[in-house]
Amino acid sequence: MALDTVGTVPWTIKGELILNCNCTVFCPCVISLGKHAPTEGYCQAWSGVRIDEGQYGDTDLSGLNVGLMLEIPGLMARGNWKAAAYIDERADEDAYEALVNIFSGKARGTTGLFGVLVSEFLGAERAPVIFETEGKARRLMVGKKIQGEVVPVEGHGGEDVVVTNTEYWMGPDITVATATKGRVRAFGRVWDFDGRSAEICQIDWKGPR
Repeated sequence: MALDTVGTVPWTIKGELILNCNCTVFCPCVISLGKHAPTEGYCQAWSGVRIDEGQYGDTDLSGLNVGLMLEIPGLMARGNWKAAAYIDERADEDAYEALVNIFSGKARGTTGLFGVLVSEFLGAERAPVIFETEGKARRLMVGKKIQGEVVPVEGHGGEDVVVTNTEYWMGPDITVATATKGRVRAFGRVWDFDGRSAEICQIDWKGPR
C-alpha cells in the first residue's frame, strides 16, 4: 500500500471489542466522553478486537484479531496517550499493514482519534492473538503479554446491564462488564486488573470519513 494513499483508503470493521481498565467501577469515560477523570485519576487498559467482517481497500481483514494496550495519564479527552498494538500473526503483509494503519489512527475514520490523542505509539508487532467466547465470558490471550477474561454484569431478570444510545466513540451500546482476569506484561508494564471495570461493545467502524 503506497504511503501517500494512507488516510484515503475506504475501510470497514464489524465485530466485537472487549476492554478492561484500572477503573474500580464502570468507566466514567463512556458517559462523560472523556471529560471526567478515570476513577484512579489515570487510565491503564488492555483491549481486544474480534473482526467478523473487515475490509481495507481490497484487503480482507475478516476473521483476524487485534490486541491493544493503552495508557492515558489523565482525562481521556486531553490526549497524551501511549498505545501499542498486537496484530494477529495470521495476517498477511497487506492485512498487517492495514491493521496498523487503522489502529494507529492513520487510516482516519472511527479510529482516527488515535492519531490525535496518542502522543507515543509504542509499536505494533505480530503475535498469536486469540479471542474466545464461552457462554457470556470473552477471553483475550496475546501470548504471555495480555491474558484477560471479562463477563457482563448481571442486571434485572438475569439480563446484561447495557448503557445504550451513547455518543461513545466505540459504539452507542456498551455492555457493562467486569474482569475475572486482567493481566498485562508488556513494554515494561506489569498490570493486574482482576475485578476491575470492563466493557463489551459490538463495533461497526469505518473510514476514512
